[in-house]
Amino acid sequence: MPHDVIQPEGWAKAKGYANGVKTDDNQLFIGGQIGWTAEQKFETHDFIGQMEQALRNIVDVLEAAGGKIEDLVRLTWYVVDKKEYVARQREVGEVYRRVLGRHFPAMTMVVVAGLVEDEALLEIEATAVL
Repeated sequence: MPHDVIQPEGWAKAKGYANGVKTDDNQLFIGGQIGWTAEQKFETHDFIGQMEQALRNIVDVLEAAGGKIEDLVRLTWYVVDKKEYVARQREVGEVYRRVLGRHFPAMTMVVVAGLVEDEALLEIEATAVL
């Protein structure tokens, strides 16, 4: 199936992966986004700050492919600290709604021992149908 690699304008090049892949039938697969900026720099080591950045990164890839938040159909979250996630549920909800509004696609959360980028506290991947 033919596809296009999606790379938001101004983002540092992904090394060994694609930030997004859009198929000819308008499915968009957004690779795991972490809490770093377009320059691949962490501006915060706080869970909520990284969560907000990761969600904003997903929106950037989605919009670069011509999509909108309502096109998201799935989010998979990988978190390294379940206790912090649970303890900060109110803040998680506030940030989620600030970035994605009240759109709630199918979601899965997995607790992991670690992520490839040592500074990352979570990673979120997404699927959209445009």
